[in-house]
Amino acid sequence: MNRYPLWKYLIVLVALLIGIVYSLPNLFGESPAVQISTAKTSIKLDPALLDRVESTLKQANIQYDHIFLDAKGLKVTFANVDVQGKTKDLLLANLGNDYVVALNLLSRSPSWLTSIGALPMYLGLDLRGGVHFLLQVDMKAALDKAADRYVGDFRTALRTARIAYIGVTREGQSVQIRFHNASDVNAASRIISKDYPDLTLKDFDNGNEKLLVASLSVASQKRIQDFAIKQNIQTLHNRINELGVAEPVIQQQGADRVVVQLPGVQDTAKAKEILGRTATLEIRMVDEEKSDFTTLENASKGQVPYGDEYYVDRNGNPLLVKKNVTLTGDYITDAGPGFDQQSGQSVVHVTLDGRGARIFQQATRENVKKRMAILLIEKGKAEVITAPVINEEIGGGRVQISGMTNPQEATDISLLLRAGALAAPMDIIEERTVGPSMGEENITRGVHSTLWGFVAIAIFMIIYYMVFGTVSVLALGINLLLLLALLSMMQATLTLPGLAAIALTLGMAIDANVLINERIREELRNGNTPQAAIHAGYDRAFGTILDSNVTTLIAGMALFMFGTGPVKGFAVVHVLGILTSMFSAVLISRAIVNLIYGYRRKVTKLAIG
Repeated sequence: MNRYPLWKYLIVLVALLIGIVYSLPNLFGESPAVQISTAKTSIKLDPALLDRVESTLKQANIQYDHIFLDAKGLKVTFANVDVQGKTKDLLLANLGNDYVVALNLLSRSPSWLTSIGALPMYLGLDLRGGVHFLLQVDMKAALDKAADRYVGDFRTALRTARIAYIGVTREGQSVQIRFHNASDVNAASRIISKDYPDLTLKDFDNGNEKLLVASLSVASQKRIQDFAIKQNIQTLHNRINELGVAEPVIQQQGADRVVVQLPGVQDTAKAKEILGRTATLEIRMVDEEKSDFTTLENASKGQVPYGDEYYVDRNGNPLLVKKNVTLTGDYITDAGPGFDQQSGQSVVHVTLDGRGARIFQQATRENVKKRMAILLIEKGKAEVITAPVINEEIGGGRVQISGMTNPQEATDISLLLRAGALAAPMDIIEERTVGPSMGEENITRGVHSTLWGFVAIAIFMIIYYMVFGTVSVLALGINLLLLLALLSMMQATLTLPGLAAIALTLGMAIDANVLINERIREELRNGNTPQAAIHAGYDRAFGTILDSNVTTLIAGMALFMFGTGPVKGFAVVHVLGILTSMFSAVLISRAIVNLIYGYRRKVTKLAIG
């Protein structure tokens, strides 16, 4: 009656083994480390870099624990954070701007655990320490910037169509065009409505002048605002690499806010400087007439021809680029990686706005078979991202940049083109700094609260339910083990609310065992035999357990769907805890009870208090 088939015991055993293996990495702690990655896609991480770093550390008499190369970069672990910080400064000075040197924390887990994907959970800002910012995106500035672009676009379009106008000005987020007569208004309205379908046009009679007012439609405003916040998030991802944060949290909050959490960063001033930094993108022509070997050789020594600037592209090739700017990144509306249908090579597809498309078309028409350099300018320093050859005149505002070595480079350059600058200004409206000592204190308190809660529950259950209470405590311990294993397998970020959810899970999980034990007691009082009481107790309590957990699960899913930040972190742990408690309270505790009583032929009494 109370015997499980072999396959159920195997399920319990496999779950227990998985729980032990994937929970283990959280016990080994973390080592301070320095992580080195490339700042340019043309530079590869190879064993030569490992030898170079190792030699640099030995010359400086810096002791390290391990040094290794993996897919994410070169990593060096140390005994303490003082050596870690000293090493970062040393490597930054020796490796130069071609590499990003980031501070990190790496698990001390044995290699055999890492090889099977057993990794520890990440720790959130409140447990590791760091800086928290809440940024407000200036959506009005994004719309004003879009309206400013239309001012220049309208002037160019009207001149091309030879339509006489008095002036074009921006009033708020609308553009006003003044004319002498109604016929010019009608002609301009036809052209603008055709080229800019997202605009709403209205004409007015203002005495001696005729006005044509172009306003952004509601849908267009929404699209501009969505693009602005997405571009700003992408830009922040790029910039935060310079801070050396291994696991930053950058996410949208509401319609116009961005949350930035930088675990491990204590320099608030440096973080502010990075987040508020500006960058611009420029497209210029390469000076092909002066690009002979002798001129390039002299330019590399400082003798640059008048009207040109000397650069070295990502592949190490010298270039003479004209100072005259053909196009800026303000005209780029989108950029994405792709493949050339004919050659199959990786390319970047760039979309320009109306005015940018006309400027680019004219530039490509006049410079076929010449090279065009794309430069990213940051902090007054310019870098040539790529310098492709113009094969033909390019119209329509859709530009294809070839010359990418692989899909990853195409993706990276697309990101740079999209996120070279902030689409709209951002203001820091909330700022918090959590010290590492406070993070350690939070961890200690969270672990202690969970531990003492577990001990209190265990003492009560063993005293009140005796053997069945002991079984319940074993099942509760396995539940905690499985929950930690799931969080580690998902590489979830554990925060202080997550620790609270773990403590809550313990209290809710034992409730199922209490229901089962009380049901077994009731069956015994009704005169059932011990074996029949065990069977009926588990079967009849299951419906109540399922109902209570399903309703709690719905509440947890609602918290996850509608909550943000800490609330969502609490909900994740809470939902997983409900699932593991159902498994452990019903299946695992039943398996242990079956092993104790199920194989006895005669059971006269149950030790259930």
